[in-house]
Amino acid sequence: MKSEDGKDEKLMRVGELAKAVGKTVRAMHLYEELGLLDPDARSEGGFRLYNAAAIERIQWIAKLQAIGFTLAEIQGFVREFRDAHSGREASSHARKVFGAKVAQIRDQIAQLQTIEKDLLKAVAYLDSCQQCATHLAPTECGVCGHEGHHPGEAPQLFAGLSSTAKLEARREFDVPVTMLTREGHN
Repeated sequence: MKSEDGKDEKLMRVGELAKAVGKTVRAMHLYEELGLLDPDARSEGGFRLYNAAAIERIQWIAKLQAIGFTLAEIQGFVREFRDAHSGREASSHARKVFGAKVAQIRDQIAQLQTIEKDLLKAVAYLDSCQQCATHLAPTECGVCGHEGHHPGEAPQLFAGLSSTAKLEARREFDVPVTMLTREGHN
């Protein structure tokens, strides 16, 4: 097969393509079923053959997936782009889709920044716990007055964890399961 510049281009079988992009043959077939990838030709034996542009296409699909698009969303996106009546309409739709994804990612970033702050508060609090006496029980964590801590001032992430120690401490009884069922009360 000739490339755009008139040179002979080596075509790859589906297995070679899959290996080149680090995907499975099944993934290549799925991309084809979804209309995201088309073979350039078929061999005399009926094998799918792809040119180097298929590698770029799969890398584009992988990039969209990394951004957070599902294969179904990519399929719809490609279909709507192809079916647009003009390049302007197609690009307008692409801009809308990408703009929505930017907004979604910004929301995720804000959520992750809040989580990061919570984790950093917990880590800073726990740093001082490394100097704490080893004889104190986990039930005292989060409400202690040791190492500059004040009762009730533990960061929420750690306070929630330390409260589980109190729950476990209250369950210091051993009752056979048969005593907890109706059948056990005969």
